[in-house]
Amino acid sequence: MTVLAEAMTAAAAAGAGAVVQAAGSDLWAWFRTRCARLIGRGDSRREEEALDQLDTTAADLNAADDGNRERVRGRHAHLWQEEFLSVLRSLEEQQRERFADELRALERQFGNASGSSGGVLSGNSFHGPTNVQTGDHSTQTNYFGTQG
Repeated sequence: MTVLAEAMTAAAAAGAGAVVQAAGSDLWAWFRTRCARLIGRGDSRREEEALDQLDTTAADLNAADDGNRERVRGRHAHLWQEEFLSVLRSLEEQQRERFADELRALERQFGNASGSSGGVLSGNSFHGPTNVQTGDHSTQTNYFGTQG
């Protein structure tokens, strides 16, 4: 495998991981729009097809029970990796680099292992003392008043 092919495969895997991590998160609507635009590259038909595929992924992951969830995630990660590889192969070198950079950016923003929304809070109103915690399997102890 050439260095270019390895880099393309790694970028495609990064984007695929971001898809399965973002599905069902609080930021899914924003993610799916950004991802579909990336795939569509100005072609509204391709963008709509990508939105449909993304919705299928989210629905399948949401419907999977605990015993099948990892298998379903793996299947969809593979499908998205192939989709991204197909797009990468169709592009000229300069466009390919930009597309690969975008896939890596999706991974940085959404591809964390915990599947959280990246610690982003949006559209919230807090009045008075507030404590916010993000993360998976985090522990927090709060004491109000005096501790004796």
